[in-house]
Amino acid sequence: MRLHTVLAGAGALALLPCAGRAQEAFTDRFPIGDCSFQTRGGNQLFLLLPGRELHYSNARCVAAGDCDELVELVVSVLEETRRVRFEIDGVPRTVKTRVVEELETADGELAEISRNFFAECKGSGDVYYFGEEVDIFESDGSISHTGAWLAGEQGARPGLFLPGGAFLLGARYFQEIAPEVALDRAEHVALGLSLDLPAGHFEDCVEVEETTELEPGSVSTKIYCPGTGLVVDGDLELEEIAGDEDEDEDDD
Repeated sequence: MRLHTVLAGAGALALLPCAGRAQEAFTDRFPIGDCSFQTRGGNQLFLLLPGRELHYSNARCVAAGDCDELVELVVSVLEETRRVRFEIDGVPRTVKTRVVEELETADGELAEISRNFFAECKGSGDVYYFGEEVDIFESDGSISHTGAWLAGEQGARPGLFLPGGAFLLGARYFQEIAPEVALDRAEHVALGLSLDLPAGHFEDCVEVEETTELEPGSVSTKIYCPGTGLVVDGDLELEEIAGDEDEDEDDD
């Protein structure tokens, strides 16, 4: 998963309303063993609809003189699926996941391609994250795979990407659980947001703050809107949505 970094000083989530309470730890245990998974659907904040593409850029940031290079990102929900094998509470499990590709360019040059593996827990609508393949195109012509991980390999386990129930302020959970490789975690920090973007006007949006133990002090701010999904990722803004398809269910 792309972690857009800015330096800065209810299903699975029957927990963590934060008012009047001490700051909670990030949850890293989820009721995955109780889930029947599907690869189409998702939830209102994260849609898994094959053929769907979301186009983002930081063009307004560049125009304002606050960004040095034009970054463009295309997120595509592919027809492709991948089966991921892992253990949950000592019990072997195989889950069919949907492949979501992220293709990023910087000033027109290919910068990164990642293939991310997601599936939705039926009933709760919680979307879980099972790993990613990463190709980072370095300036010297080499290709790095930093951040690649897969549940069931080298101690990695599925994380919760976005819950499907009520958006609880203060909820904190791990999205990636791959020791020493990928440990992104999310915190719900705002709701009821309205904003105008190149793609249009959006209401009732929510803000998620992402951090990682592997880069102390780094923060990624993302905004999701119901029925659309991710609309803001740091300085990237949604410009266009293409290829929505009808939702069909399928099982793991």
